[in-house]
Amino acid sequence: MRALLSVYDKSGIVDLARSLHDLGIELISSGGTAQVISAAGIPVSDVASFTGFPPMLSHRVVTLHPRIHGGLLADREDPSHLTDLENHNIDLIDIVVSNLYPFGSDETEFEHGAPRQVPEGLLTGSIGEDLIDIGGPTLVRAAAKNHRFVTVLVDPGDYPEVLAELVQSGNTTSRTRQRLARKAFALTATYDAAIVASFDEELLGRTNEVLPPTLHLALERAQDLRYGENPHQQGARYRVAGTSTWWDRVRQLSGLDLSYLNLFDADAAWRLASDLGPGPAVAIMKHGNPCGVAVAESLLTAYSNAFACDPRSAFGGIVACNQTVDLATVEAMEEAAQADLVIAPGYEEGVLERLIAKRKNTRILVADTAETSPFHLRPLSGGFLVQEAYNLAKAPNDWTVVTERQPTHTELADAALAWRICGSTSSNAIVLVRDQTAWGIGAGQQNRVESGQLASAKAAGRAQGGACASDAFYPFRDGIEAAAAAGVAVVVQPGGSVRDDEVIAAANELGIAMLFTGERQFRH
Repeated sequence: MRALLSVYDKSGIVDLARSLHDLGIELISSGGTAQVISAAGIPVSDVASFTGFPPMLSHRVVTLHPRIHGGLLADREDPSHLTDLENHNIDLIDIVVSNLYPFGSDETEFEHGAPRQVPEGLLTGSIGEDLIDIGGPTLVRAAAKNHRFVTVLVDPGDYPEVLAELVQSGNTTSRTRQRLARKAFALTATYDAAIVASFDEELLGRTNEVLPPTLHLALERAQDLRYGENPHQQGARYRVAGTSTWWDRVRQLSGLDLSYLNLFDADAAWRLASDLGPGPAVAIMKHGNPCGVAVAESLLTAYSNAFACDPRSAFGGIVACNQTVDLATVEAMEEAAQADLVIAPGYEEGVLERLIAKRKNTRILVADTAETSPFHLRPLSGGFLVQEAYNLAKAPNDWTVVTERQPTHTELADAALAWRICGSTSSNAIVLVRDQTAWGIGAGQQNRVESGQLASAKAAGRAQGGACASDAFYPFRDGIEAAAAAGVAVVVQPGGSVRDDEVIAAANELGIAMLFTGERQFRH
């Protein structure tokens, strides 16, 4: 048997090479890999000696040779293939060990050529210093294509299993070769997706386009979940292959394994709570919608106010605190309804034990800054809907006061918080805020009036003198009248209805201030 070893990630390569040599397998290598193997005292032939052709074009061409690819792609059961090999003096290659230079990395020592030189098949072009590996992916794809006969290894984690099979039977099983081939093609697909994304970043930057003509998503399973939306559904968290997200830095300190909805709600709650800083803020999320949000001078007050918004819905909800949970806050949590999950940047000494004593199944997470993705994808039959990730394009000082009455500084601050909470609430959304606390949240109704009625009923008079936010324009004056009935002093909405004049007149008659944001924030 014969093995070709050419890797960027040299983890375990010396031990693998030694074990292959001990099994009587001939080793071929090049560049840095050959140097590492040879330095360990393991016999290895240089690729140039095997092909009879020296490296050229600054090591861009090393393994791109018929003696390499003929030895990989030959069908061992096809007489014509075997005749071709004999006529051209080509030897079979049975094992390929290769992984790719990480595209876009700023590291300078490469494989597929000598160290500190441009590796085989790496091209520089309009994407600047980014390098495109041609030889590596070609080698991997050729070996994977012929996986009926060739074993391809792109992950050092697979070395032990392959060695065990070679020791046991002198070859790998067809099932193992198939599994490894799948992993190899997944690697090259990920690599190509990264290259396309790099081109998009530069090309779209030169135009007014935001969405690329094609999307190439290479996702890897990052976390198995307890179950999906329902216990009979399997669920997992995936990420873009080769990257990490803030969720990969989250640490779970206690509680049951996470489920699909735990992550869905915790992600929304943490992003909202983080967005409300830098002062103490708490967001309580339930089934994808906030049921309590507050900003205050202390985390204790923020939590107590957020919980007071809707204690019934907070039962089994997700609690996100944007500051370290202290003993005073955990005392309030002990008296409140149980939470399914608590997420915060940290916990004071003694807090964790008290949360566990309150309910041992509660998931307790530590998290840092939440990043956002550039695109938002939603499944559609046979494909996806894709849009830019949502952001608040306009700040409150860009809003327009359209009524005779001007909002006070306090009312404007409440309106800004209500508007921000609207962005995390399912449409139709109505949010009532007073003194930096959401007292009524109406979400997900088919008409805006009923959302307003729900918000008003939950507020139960506590929003008197506060602000009302609507995620889209009020088409009729009845929505303004409902807001006034809840006692608010200011309404913030996008504007843009054909009946804006009628709605503005209603606000003037009722003596409330109204602001137009000039943008809506539907969330479905």
